[in-house]
Amino acid sequence: TDAAYLQLYVHSILALQVRAAGEMPARRSAKDVGIPLAIMTSDDTHAKTLDLLERNDYFGAKKSQVTLIKQEKVPCLLDNNAHLAVDAADPYTLQTKPHGHGDVHALLHTSGLLNKWSAAGKKWVVFFQDTNSLVFRVVPGALGVSKDKGFVFNSLCVPRKAKEAIGAITQLTHTDGRQMTVNVEYNQLDPLLRATINQNGDVNNEAGNSPFPGNINQLIVSLEEYKQQLAKTGGQIEEFVNPKYKDDTKTAFKSPTRLECMMQDYPKSLAAGTAVGFTVFDNWVGYSPVKNSPADGVGKFTGGQPTHTATSGEMELYACGARLLALAGADVAAPLDASYNGITVPAGPRVVLHPSFACTFDELKGKVVGKHVTIGTPGSVLVVEGAGVRLESLELSGALVIKACPGANVTVKGLKVTNKGWRWVACGADAPEIDRLRGFVVEKDETEELVFDTPGTYEVP
Repeated sequence: TDAAYLQLYVHSILALQVRAAGEMPARRSAKDVGIPLAIMTSDDTHAKTLDLLERNDYFGAKKSQVTLIKQEKVPCLLDNNAHLAVDAADPYTLQTKPHGHGDVHALLHTSGLLNKWSAAGKKWVVFFQDTNSLVFRVVPGALGVSKDKGFVFNSLCVPRKAKEAIGAITQLTHTDGRQMTVNVEYNQLDPLLRATINQNGDVNNEAGNSPFPGNINQLIVSLEEYKQQLAKTGGQIEEFVNPKYKDDTKTAFKSPTRLECMMQDYPKSLAAGTAVGFTVFDNWVGYSPVKNSPADGVGKFTGGQPTHTATSGEMELYACGARLLALAGADVAAPLDASYNGITVPAGPRVVLHPSFACTFDELKGKVVGKHVTIGTPGSVLVVEGAGVRLESLELSGALVIKACPGANVTVKGLKVTNKGWRWVACGADAPEIDRLRGFVVEKDETEELVFDTPGTYEVP
């Protein structure tokens, strides 16, 4: 659909907002459930983010519910002796970099947003990263876990392989008996384990995974406790330095580094006994980050690791939609392997379930009569948008797009679609940047498009 990540996030928030309004007590008005969005930017991203929002009319959100909070940069360090790095073109100008995503805590505190949200009756703050298209598939469930368990801090996690380059959630016990549930970075975990509880270090268990779940930096905090804690600390997070060295002598940096801080280190400031926990989801339903270049992705692919590229990110979004339909009982064609940018990915039916269609699996099951829904070919495309769409019986071999406006109730019953569909065609180095990052362009040969832009009740065909 060529939707931007920010567009997907805003539409997910608006969809949750609509559901919340529908469940509100009669004594409150729908305006009370407006869900605010704060975006942390830097000098490098602030103007572009604001421009994207304004050019697209905030993707349907109210301008007042979106706040940009900009972090400042800090000076870069040149070597182990912490000499300051200067600009190559101007020896009187320091090189600077952002201080790390841990700054979000101080910015939320100093901006006054926490008090504003608390006064509006908000109970939870959800932190998510800028390129994980699946995160809102798992946010409702994780919120439920936080409420049910009384978690003050909840880390969303995925199963982790030993020595995988992702932080791990652990319970650390001090010699005096104090305990802390907190993230340990992957490059620190193995030596920590060897020095304490396991001389073999970071190894897989009988199930083939590390016993320590992988932290994906999607976090949920209880607002009132969070606000009170930041009033004490100012939102300051412990700093560290993580230089990338040129070689094993560890005397020269590949590039200047800086002091930084991480948002997931917030629990280190909490008192002993605070309810800190984690919630584990499978990767396919909640974690598909895009953070590596095509070239780095090839290296990851060759090494048997997840590539976390634009190629995998797009295909995993489609695969999640297809698998959710299959779990609801639909007959969905199995994927075939496809290669783009030197990376081979499973390419099954391209299923896009817009946030407005369903926010939870329970809602999805109520809108899909699974045993009568068939997507017969791995190259088929199904795009569904609109809360009022219900799939009772469908046979699809090609491309079908269904869009229903608010108030349009559309029942798909006995519909058979067979057409040429869409093709994912590998592109070359002369393609636009977005296409080069993905490694393909989408050729839309033939599409059955059903658009309902007037409220009412409809049955198709």
